[in-house]
Amino acid sequence: MRQILFVLSVLSAALTGLAVHTGPGRAQEPPPASAPPASAPSTTAPLADRLAPVLEAAEALRPLQTVVVAVDGGIVAERGYRGHSTTASTNIKSASKSIVSALVGIAIDKGILEGADQPIAPILEADLPDDPDPRIHDITIGNLLSMQAGLERTSGANYGGWIASPNWVRDALARPFVDDPGGGMLYSTGSTHLLSAILTKASGRPTLELARDWLGPLEGFHIGSWERDPQGIYLGGNQMAMTPRSLVAFGELYRRGGVTPATETSGGERLVSEDWIAQSWTPRTASVFSGDDYGYAWFMRDIAGHPVRFAWGYGGQMLYVVPSLDLTVAMTSSQEESSARSGHRDDLHALLAQIIGVVEGENGAGEEDEDGGAG
Repeated sequence: MRQILFVLSVLSAALTGLAVHTGPGRAQEPPPASAPPASAPSTTAPLADRLAPVLEAAEALRPLQTVVVAVDGGIVAERGYRGHSTTASTNIKSASKSIVSALVGIAIDKGILEGADQPIAPILEADLPDDPDPRIHDITIGNLLSMQAGLERTSGANYGGWIASPNWVRDALARPFVDDPGGGMLYSTGSTHLLSAILTKASGRPTLELARDWLGPLEGFHIGSWERDPQGIYLGGNQMAMTPRSLVAFGELYRRGGVTPATETSGGERLVSEDWIAQSWTPRTASVFSGDDYGYAWFMRDIAGHPVRFAWGYGGQMLYVVPSLDLTVAMTSSQEESSARSGHRDDLHALLAQIIGVVEGENGAGEEDEDGGAG
């Protein structure tokens, strides 16, 4: 019913001619306080006009704060709701897990880490519990990335107790095993925090410093504030500040296969290997809550007939990549309640489906398929 009401609101907005980017002959509304600066990237006017009713109607989704839509490397539409801006930092929550995954892949490519099959115990030996369960020696970097460590979760009801502990790494490693490493998916921020600790110990550098160095060449990408644990290790997989546009820039990096945009003097710089992106987008387990496939810190599902890879943070902090349409979309939302329990996550998936429908129509209008039929 929520999705039906949302679709009806989209149709209503289309009939009244509301738009995000007004064109010639339209009465232009006063820009909201969250309007982007005049130097914002130019938009493709026809596509922007077609997306306008969808983004206008999306204001009915009360937790929604911003939407940024990029097609083939350019921002074609963006919207801030209720005073929020696409150029202001926000806490992207667990969507940051995908960024930690990228850093792990880069560290492997640089030889700092051996690979996804590398056991974690030798790296974190100083923080292992006394007389640990022997299975702790079977946990690999890949198990942490895919949430298959087997250790009791530190997310959900256990999150508060975990971050109240004096040493988050030791507490995560001391959790009892509830499954074998490589078993079912146990979504746990403790697992990605262990990855941050591994990156720090293996490189000798703070994780934020690595991110700013290794992903720094990506135009538009910037991490602002980022929480640290009592030992000074940056919290892997939560409490990271970033603008919605920056989130889109990161998604675009993956959509392009790990290479920065080409310039007049350069064909682009490789930051993440194509192989790592392929590994990250390979289903390895599935969420018991949503049924979505999960790779190396990326969720996967089909939306509107297209394979979608997405990062998802508490409250509805979303980064969607739709490779088949050269489409990347970021959405940020209020963090007051779980987007899964409230149904807001499903509303955001429905909003993406509406965006896909518009972009798909733009790409396919007037084309014919190989059999000569209407495309």
